[in-house]
Amino acid sequence: MTRAIRAARTAVAAVLPAELALVVCAAAGVRLPAPALAAAEAVVFGVLLLEAWVLHRLYVAARAAGEEPRAALRTAVRAVVPVQVRRLLRHELRAGASLGWWVLRRKHGVRPGDLAAAYTGPQTAMMYGMVFVSVVETVALALLIPWPAVHRVVLVLDVYGILLVIALHAACVTRPHVVGADGTLRIRYGALFDLAVPPDAVASVRVERRYPEGRLVTLSEDGVLDLIVGSQTTVTLELNRPLTFIRPLGARASARTIRFHADDPRTLVSALRQPA
Repeated sequence: MTRAIRAARTAVAAVLPAELALVVCAAAGVRLPAPALAAAEAVVFGVLLLEAWVLHRLYVAARAAGEEPRAALRTAVRAVVPVQVRRLLRHELRAGASLGWWVLRRKHGVRPGDLAAAYTGPQTAMMYGMVFVSVVETVALALLIPWPAVHRVVLVLDVYGILLVIALHAACVTRPHVVGADGTLRIRYGALFDLAVPPDAVASVRVERRYPEGRLVTLSEDGVLDLIVGSQTTVTLELNRPLTFIRPLGARASARTIRFHADDPRTLVSALRQPA
């Protein structure tokens, strides 16, 4: 069974990009040669059969071990689908849903009495700049590419990329940091990062503007986590015990100090210092 699970995971990782390419071509109106299309669909169908068989075996085993139907299904899916694939799909679905929240001007996970702390200030201009550049690129390629089939494929990819950037920004706007009425701090970055810090884990908090280097989520060897927005952080949170967090692609790590950005760091720090 272990070999079957490995084969299913490898097949998913290999076939998903190919299936995505077929979907893009179909959306662009590109007509693929019939033999090539038939062969590709046959491979996809075979992979789906393998996935269904492995999932069924894992589901039956989980049910036999006493798990509830939903829990057994989650166990089976987690065993077959790589965590990176699950996380990426979840991020895109949540980012897409955030577009609706953004249009309705609603915030996700903010209850009455909570403080919502925005963090999009340093990146807003960059995001809109990326959208503008992408639109200009799309128009330029439409004028420069002489082959209709290639033009349609590139157009679909460009439009999808533009929507993805807008959805990422919408996710950041609609999913702010939250200081709960009970003193719990929820540190977020769109649909990519979400960490709940209980009030009893906070040793100290202060306003401190820093300009660290690195990616969005950067963890040093001494347990300092930087959640960087626009190349800066403005709040430093010292913990009295390590807290485990999940990276955007599913890896787990722990931190003793968290530095993150808030557009109004003083208000956030004051709310955290107030007794619950």
